[in-house]
Amino acid sequence: MSRNGQERGRRFDRPFDTAILVGQFAMPRGTAFGTHWHPLHQLACSERGLLRIRSEHGTWLLPPSLALWIPADIPHATESEGDAVMRSAYVDPVSCPHIDWRDPTVVEVTPLLRALVEHLDRTDLTPDARARAELVLLDELRPVPVTSVSVPEPRDPRARAVAAGLRTHLSDSRPLAAWGGQVGAGARTLARLFVAETGLGFGQRRERLRMQAALPFLAEGLPIEAVARRVGYSSASFFTAAFHRVVGVTPRQYFPR
Repeated sequence: MSRNGQERGRRFDRPFDTAILVGQFAMPRGTAFGTHWHPLHQLACSERGLLRIRSEHGTWLLPPSLALWIPADIPHATESEGDAVMRSAYVDPVSCPHIDWRDPTVVEVTPLLRALVEHLDRTDLTPDARARAELVLLDELRPVPVTSVSVPEPRDPRARAVAAGLRTHLSDSRPLAAWGGQVGAGARTLARLFVAETGLGFGQRRERLRMQAALPFLAEGLPIEAVARRVGYSSASFFTAAFHRVVGVTPRQYFPR
């Protein structure tokens, strides 16, 4: 389905006479589909495991409870976080003029939405049955306020050194002035560089890096208290507040049990 043939899986070998086609892709650990795009909208869902999807609009880590609507012709890359299975619905833009999302949009994978995607993967549906299911699927798409947790890299070598240190030592809570002493730059200079080159302040960057690291741990089912301490927070309540501030929902909303 992609223009450079990156997404490989079950072939789409029936004529394009429906509004929605479904494809399933096994993605063992380390599988990556490089930057590509589709002439159709894509609803990327994780049937099992975690998917990481990147575009110029951000980066999303998707558990089975969330999916990403990727508008047609938007370049993106997809990779597995561990072993995963992706099931994607590819939607003809002509069939859904009422969906005017111009940027990738996270939607909730309700039990009904998951069942509809699986239902439309069948090859024995009559045209009328397919058409009814397609309309219900498009009506079931509900955005959730999940924010991308992408963390742009600075260009200045001093800021890059601090950025690398933050990523390696997530629990290090030293102020920016302490990091500046290691790279030979004052706190004001570094603060200006981070904002000018990444759009994020030093504190925002550290917080986003911690959330990026926390997501796989949460997906594994680790207790929130344990995850909080692994990524540098002294309590589950502080971590939950930071997660909600950065991601837009609480950890339990992101990974419902």
